Amino acid sequence: MSRIYKILPRSEWTAAQAAGAFNGSAIDLADGFIHFSTGSQAGETARRHFAGVGDLIVLEVEGDRLGETLRWEPSRGGDLFPHLYGPLLTSDVCGVTEAPLGPDGVPQIGDLA
Repeated sequence: MSRIYKILPRSEWTAAQAAGAFNGSAIDLADGFIHFSTGSQAGETARRHFAGVGDLIVLEVEGDRLGETLRWEPSRGGDLFPHLYGPLLTSDVCGVTEAPLGPDGVPQIGDLA
């Protein structure tokens, strides 16, 4: 089992729950896939892309359930990141946690590794 994580604003998750699927944040839509991180990558993703952004949550997904629409592709420093080419069904989300901003302005995502 390979758990992967998506950091996003709570409002986007609320909309996805109403629709039954998450089609991606603005950057996902621009890039043509939904960006995910592994547990060991998520902290750096939070620091680089979400510093100062409030009201965030972290979705936990069992990557193996996503089938061929999930691809592992090189990104930051050649590290392989999970990218989902298609919508994320809300039924595929196995956990949702809060990601409050820490004193340094970086979302606190806990220990995901």
